[in-house]
Amino acid sequence: IGKPHRRAGALRLVAELLQRTRAGATVWLSDPTWPNHPPVMRAAGLEVRNYPYFDAASGAVRFDEMLATLRTANSGDVVLLHGCCHNPTGANLDLDQWAKVADVLLERGLLPFVDIAYQGFGEGLDADAAGLRLLADKVPEMVVASSCSKNFAVYRDRVGAAMIMAKDGAQADVAMSQMLAAARALYSMPPDHGAAAVRMVLEDAGLRKDWETELEEMRLRMLRLRVAFAEALRRQSNSDRFDFVASHRGMFSRLGLTEAQVERLRTDHAVYMVGDSRINVAGLPEDGMDDLAKAIVSVLD
Repeated sequence: IGKPHRRAGALRLVAELLQRTRAGATVWLSDPTWPNHPPVMRAAGLEVRNYPYFDAASGAVRFDEMLATLRTANSGDVVLLHGCCHNPTGANLDLDQWAKVADVLLERGLLPFVDIAYQGFGEGLDADAAGLRLLADKVPEMVVASSCSKNFAVYRDRVGAAMIMAKDGAQADVAMSQMLAAARALYSMPPDHGAAAVRMVLEDAGLRKDWETELEEMRLRMLRLRVAFAEALRRQSNSDRFDFVASHRGMFSRLGLTEAQVERLRTDHAVYMVGDSRINVAGLPEDGMDDLAKAIVSVLD
């Protein structure tokens, strides 16, 4: 079952449902995670804790530590997972890791909450949903927040969905009733213009093919930018320190710089990024990779 809304609204709606149906449950978030996750969960009255996820030094997922921490969660707790293109790091789970996470969820009686906001920007439209589908095949119930903001370029039209996979039809009906009541109190009715446009594209074979082609072109462009940036950083640093950028996926990556280094880039080179060194890959300059890489290497300790 589903309730239309864009990603942040879907997250808030699901958070309200969790607060009503799982009082006392903790929502486990990756460290780091999208900055809006903690306040959205807390606004619904949910307790939030973190599980280890990203190693800034290597650019890899701290997978063993992640599993070890999730094994300490209480039955009934909720684990929020990024469906693909992890924001802010770009470091993703592979299918084998998704399967191991599913095993821990089942073992501990935990509810998966999948936030999938960048489908089509990573390995491809279908491949980016593979982890979510694997979970759906293994676990008895789950919740999902999806978004069309990026892959349909309708960011300000609030297009997405909150989805519930329940154990049976009766529980699904109860969940839908609770979500409708929460939505009524939160925003009553979402705008429908963007959603109507998305529906037209998905229901028309020709339009859908055009959309999929354009989405794939954008995905491949970001992959080219990642590879070019990693190669430029390797040339300028004479090291493999930043090779992980090429293997990450999605719009974002964290470079592993300190706040002081980020500030020096801003003041000395007019290179701007978020204080935790998150970059937007789509904004990288195709014709200025070596200049950018040289500036970054210049501030390294």
